[in-house]
Amino acid sequence: MTDLPLAGCRTALLETREGDRLAAMLREQGAEVVSCPAVAIVDLADPAPALAWLDRFIAQPCDDVILLTGEGLTRLHALAAKVGKEAGFLAALGRSRRITRGPKPARALRSLGLQPQLRAEVPTTEGIIALLAELPLKGRRIGVQLYPGAAERLCVCLQQAGASPDPVTPYEYAPNSSDERVVALIDEIVAGRIDAVVFTSAAQVRRIYDVAQGRQRHEALLQALGALAIAAVGPIVAAELEAHGLRATVVPGGSYFMKPLVTALSASLAPQR
Repeated sequence: MTDLPLAGCRTALLETREGDRLAAMLREQGAEVVSCPAVAIVDLADPAPALAWLDRFIAQPCDDVILLTGEGLTRLHALAAKVGKEAGFLAALGRSRRITRGPKPARALRSLGLQPQLRAEVPTTEGIIALLAELPLKGRRIGVQLYPGAAERLCVCLQQAGASPDPVTPYEYAPNSSDERVVALIDEIVAGRIDAVVFTSAAQVRRIYDVAQGRQRHEALLQALGALAIAAVGPIVAAELEAHGLRATVVPGGSYFMKPLVTALSASLAPQR
């Protein structure tokens, strides 16, 4: 009998971009991984609004720029490079006060030779809002890098503080597995053949819920998930689960990356197995 903490644990995984790496980490702990890459991050079908934002940003750098995701900054940089405006973008970014929500946008900034100047204590949009509440913002023009489906609350708070937000969403989400494959995973969960589900983005939560709702399985899915270990990579994903009536039973403390997530899941399930 193995003493690996996740031995015998069938673990559903919806991660796409780093799915193989995360699956390998889980298998090292003894898990049997059921993979269903749910969501892909893709370039904008219509890049015109993002290009217009880049033109404004380069022509008149913002007083502040808020970076919510590392992917967003990376995509903006790639788009600027594609149209021959990389130098202007980096110069404007260097002249703006750079505010980051979590470790990924901070890391993306460092890859460009820049540092974040202000960071949210809690790496969520609410954490950003709490940080901004302590700052004089009246009359400031603030670039806001959003992600698909982001709530309007951040820009509304900036407007209420007298600032002029200029938002941009530089990428889109797209289905990465067919609905049928997602339904097959839902059926495994509902049938009680899954012990844990790992969510690494809020978009994954929305995708599995939307597919379940479209196939009249959402009530059965929510009931089944309520009896499982649900691992969320961080508070943003945990909040999305909560918005759908679910509670993350495993959230790593402090460091919201894959390794701490696997460590937290292993620690949570080891005594039970």
